[in-house]
Amino acid sequence: MVDIASVFGLFIGFFLVALGILQRTSLSLYLDLSSVYITFGGAFSATILQFSAQDLSQLPGILWQIFWVQPRSPRALIREMVGYAEIARRDGILALEGVTEEIRDDFLVRGLQLAVDGTDPESIQQMLITELENLRDRHERARRVFDALATYLPAFGMIGTVIGLVAMLRNLHDPKALGPAMATALLTTLYGALGCYLVAMPIARKLDLRSREETLLKEMIIRGVMSIQSGDNPRIVEQKLRIYLPPKLRQAG
Repeated sequence: MVDIASVFGLFIGFFLVALGILQRTSLSLYLDLSSVYITFGGAFSATILQFSAQDLSQLPGILWQIFWVQPRSPRALIREMVGYAEIARRDGILALEGVTEEIRDDFLVRGLQLAVDGTDPESIQQMLITELENLRDRHERARRVFDALATYLPAFGMIGTVIGLVAMLRNLHDPKALGPAMATALLTTLYGALGCYLVAMPIARKLDLRSREETLLKEMIIRGVMSIQSGDNPRIVEQKLRIYLPPKLRQAG
């Protein structure tokens, strides 16, 4: 489902900035292609130079997580894992093979399938942890892309300001050239600040939040699969997974 907080935050940020401008003057006065080229062109070019094509190719899929979230809570996952533990306890672990066909989480399916296949516990844990580490690494590289953008946008905004000031000082004899040069000088700083603090930096922080949320679920799955594979009572499985919840939620049903 759509993440209302992300969409609303981005929309309301640009809306209020535009509204503040319109209260004083025309929005068109704050649109300057030269400033766009210098600030965003420079920042994006430096970011592309810093990262590999593979890192950048993964951005669309990872960026989608900012605005689209799967409504799955840790408490819901606990109920699912307890249900699988009850099936394994009642009908044997092989009975989970039919259940995996209905599960959408590929990570959970792989874990349960390894347990059903009789893979030794150490190998199951190692494979799942390795996959989780790879997931964290992909998320970290995506976050670093936006951290880089947050760094380069203000920097190129300042570069644009210097360019504009140089052009202005070289044309003091021509009053008509002072206005455009000063506009470039000031607007590049504005674009750099907006791009950094309203887009790049919040996205980097949201990606970090999404990564921590997904990592928590994956860690719970690993613990749950290992507990089911060892034949633990469903109540024990539940208690092991409730440890991952905040203290206030551990006693809730």
